[in-house]
Amino acid sequence: MAKIYPHNFETKIGFDRVRQLLKGSCLGDLGKDRVDEISFLTDHRAIQKELAYAEEFVRLMTETDNFPTNYYFDLRKSLSKIRTEGRFLEVHELFDLKRSLETITAIIRFLGNQKEELYPNLRELVSPIQVFPYIKDRIEQIISQHGKIKDQASPELGRIRRELLNKQNNVSKRLHSILKQAQRDGLVDEDTSVSIRDGRPVIPVSSAVKRRLNGIVHDESATGKTAYIEPAEVVEINNEIRELEYAEKREIVRILVEFSDDIRPYLDELMGLYDFLGTIDLIRAKARVAIQMDAIKPYLDETPQLLWEKAVHPLLRMALEREKRPVVPLNIELSPEKHLLLISGPNAGGKSVCLKTVGLLQYMLQCGLLIPVDETSKTGVFDQLFIDIGDEQSIENDLSTYSSHLMNMKHFLKFTNDRTLVLIDEFGTGTEPMIGGAIAEAILDQLNQERTFGVITTHYTNLKHFASSAEGIENGAMLYDNHRMEPLFQLQMGKPGSSFAFEIARKIGMPESILEEATQKVGKDHINFDKHLRDIVRDKRYWESKRQRIRKVERSLDELADKYEHDLGDLASQRKQILAEAKEEATRVLAEANKKVENTIREIRESQAEKEKTRAIRKQLTKYKEEVVDQEPQEDDAWINKKIAKLKAKEKKRQQKRPDQPLAKVKTSPKKEKNELVPGDKVRIEGQNTIGEILELGDKNAVVAFGQLRTSVSRKKLQKVSNNEARSEMRGSNRTLPNVHRKLSEKRNTFKPEIDVRGQRAEEAIANIQAFIDEAIMLDVREVRILHGKGNGILREMIRSFLGSDPAVRSFRDEHVQFGGAGITIVEIS
Repeated sequence: MAKIYPHNFETKIGFDRVRQLLKGSCLGDLGKDRVDEISFLTDHRAIQKELAYAEEFVRLMTETDNFPTNYYFDLRKSLSKIRTEGRFLEVHELFDLKRSLETITAIIRFLGNQKEELYPNLRELVSPIQVFPYIKDRIEQIISQHGKIKDQASPELGRIRRELLNKQNNVSKRLHSILKQAQRDGLVDEDTSVSIRDGRPVIPVSSAVKRRLNGIVHDESATGKTAYIEPAEVVEINNEIRELEYAEKREIVRILVEFSDDIRPYLDELMGLYDFLGTIDLIRAKARVAIQMDAIKPYLDETPQLLWEKAVHPLLRMALEREKRPVVPLNIELSPEKHLLLISGPNAGGKSVCLKTVGLLQYMLQCGLLIPVDETSKTGVFDQLFIDIGDEQSIENDLSTYSSHLMNMKHFLKFTNDRTLVLIDEFGTGTEPMIGGAIAEAILDQLNQERTFGVITTHYTNLKHFASSAEGIENGAMLYDNHRMEPLFQLQMGKPGSSFAFEIARKIGMPESILEEATQKVGKDHINFDKHLRDIVRDKRYWESKRQRIRKVERSLDELADKYEHDLGDLASQRKQILAEAKEEATRVLAEANKKVENTIREIRESQAEKEKTRAIRKQLTKYKEEVVDQEPQEDDAWINKKIAKLKAKEKKRQQKRPDQPLAKVKTSPKKEKNELVPGDKVRIEGQNTIGEILELGDKNAVVAFGQLRTSVSRKKLQKVSNNEARSEMRGSNRTLPNVHRKLSEKRNTFKPEIDVRGQRAEEAIANIQAFIDEAIMLDVREVRILHGKGNGILREMIRSFLGSDPAVRSFRDEHVQFGGAGITIVEIS
């Protein structure tokens, strides 16, 4: 069962401020109420589900737009009100119900249209939700889109409003007539207009002549000089108007009561819809806060553990960002083998920040919120979280600071187990150091025996010694730069930290005599221990940085050696390929030369030339062939192989100088055999220059892509091409394509989709039309005009006969009569 201790746990770790951030990101009271309901979860599946909702909504907000964000009204109280028969929703409540139901429908439709593989949990969340179109339709029959009751809400209401409007018009006309007459009689000024008093239309008249205007005095001005009179002629009509207004209200109430009676059977389902709307508002708020915190969903295991990389206290980062200061991330690990971490180091060095970071992030995680850690981090689930931090002294309960700490420790020891995470700040302080340290050591030993997980900060040396010798406990140190006398706010696990008390005292200007006396009181051994501890930490930092630099150098050397070996191999392959191409060229030249020689010999024989001379010519030609074609590049190949062997020898020698366990090793992929073909290789077909890429390989054939053309070619006919040669051809094509596009663009600007062949012979006209259509196809023109004239129609018939046989022509027709009729043919090109 989940247990959080003490009662103000959230305040101590800062989660109350996280709740405020969530409420500020909500769209309505529904979501804010759900924020107040957030609680610490211990069920692994429930936590995974909440984290999945938030993670998917983060992706939804970053990858999509137009998620419905209007009208997140809370109608739960209004709906609860109409459970009592006879009660009804007010007009504004009905309007809010309509708009919020439209929002719920839009949310369901929006999430339902998303890809299931991207948002499986959100789609699962909305799949059982049912809306009630009947309710929405009934509301639309009653109120307008502006939230007013429609005249068509009922026949009676329509009749009342029509009659009311007629009487109001009559009263208005009669009043203006009476006012005009009073102005003519001099009873009122020319600029006087009708006023309203107590909801009745009246005419302002001077009190001296008020008796001359027959009617009811409804009011007087503050000075008593003006009386407001409702003329007697309109009193009865106004009374009728007032009665109609009462009738209108009664009819509206009847309509609202009737509607409330209609939806009363659906109240439970409607309440469920508003629970769904609150859930969506909460998930959206979690996603917005996660984006603000740069938070993610880490790997979550059922077993208790912490393996955090680059964890950040989100509230601290927000505060530092306002000051344009960076925050130092935290790397921490708690496992079943090392489940207690004892952090020591200087004051103001970040120990308490580490403690609160662990408490806040773990609590956020188990409340279903994403946390700001690296993606490689791993987290676990704890059943209990206990914290002891800050001053808890109480005058009312007669508790000192140390007494309150002991009360907390008593609670921890009573309820702790192997699924508990305890966070204790300044462990053992508040009383006499020797006794406080001894009690703290005993408590630490008991927590260790219970296999409790925890992060504990302390300055006590005996606790550091105990942690270094006890199984399950690990020391940690907050690093401090003793040259600049500044904390680094970095946690280093494995070694205890120094308090740097004397160094800090010197930095703030404490007299040296005081420090000397303190050294004598404490003892040289204790001071030397603290100094040696600092030296160890300093040396470890130095050698760690040295090791990192060596690792980078080794990695660079490995990459460089592999690059050289690979480049030399490519060089040898390219050289052989160039020589092979040269041989082919030479063979072709010699074949032509042989052909020429044979022709010469034939001529010599025909002319009875000497045989010795013919033999000599052929011998010279054979010798030339052997020198040019058959010679192998023995020396150059040997040089390249020698270079590769030399590189390998240097690499082997360098590897032997490394430690038994190398710091870093670059994995290299095994080399392919020289003639082996694999998908992705660049190849050409024998006797052709076009270079393609292998897409698929079969036993005998290969599918090769030459640009947009895919074809199957026998593997025997394929020649492998080096990357350099492929790039050279690509550069050539890249140089050519812009010129082609430029020329096409220039041609398109000057091209006219019309050709005039009037007066030409049929053969000439058809040849010109064929060239014209080819040019239009090249420029992607879909419709052209041919001017051939009417005449006897012979040229027109021959042109149309040609167009009918041309596969590029989709159709042709006469131009409109107004623009030339049968003398012009419109051609549509497919």
